[in-house]
Amino acid sequence: GVGKSISEDLWQMGFRKVEELNQRDPEELYQRFCIMKQKPVDRCMLYVFRRAVYYASHRDHDPELLKWWNWKDGARRR
Repeated sequence: GVGKSISEDLWQMGFRKVEELNQRDPEELYQRFCIMKQKPVDRCMLYVFRRAVYYASHRDHDPELLKWWNWKDGARRR
């Protein structure tokens, strides 16, 4: 899951259910988020979006892929 702050950010972006993140483009979500915040946002938020989309898009979850740092640029993912 995500914490309260990120949950509120997703709500502000228009997402009401986890399922709404299914098959979304994390890069596009990150760009929208930066526009919404009206400033560049730390790339760790992109990694959070990658993880959230993975979670919403798969029925079975690899516990290692539920850690945001495993979604960094260049990280090995299965």
